[in-house]
Amino acid sequence: QVQLVESGGGLVQAGGSLTLSCATSGRTFRSYAMGWFRQAPGKEREFVAVIRSDGSTYYADSVKGRFTISRDNAKNTVYVQMNSLKPEDTAVYYCAASTSNVLGTSTSWYDYWGQGTQVTVSS
Repeated sequence: QVQLVESGGGLVQAGGSLTLSCATSGRTFRSYAMGWFRQAPGKEREFVAVIRSDGSTYYADSVKGRFTISRDNAKNTVYVQMNSLKPEDTAVYYCAASTSNVLGTSTSWYDYWGQGTQVTVSS
């Protein structure tokens, strides 16, 4: 069983930055693709970014150029650096692990999920 714990959420003004972290358990972290998703009130969970075990990445158009996903295999941790935040980025952010190690944008690719961390961007 893989456990994922997100941290780093909070309240920030528009234009500001936050870095979210997702610490995982298990020795197979380095073989997984790790993704970030978000869910705003009343909306479906949507893809944000993903990083494969080889370091390749893919981003949603809405965050491309503003968000950067990275991973530290020695710490079993994945990060997303979020810059130039907008009020529409407000959501609960979830990290997820894919044992298929694909650049998946659908929640169906992911096997394990964290509990989420709230990000609120004020205007």
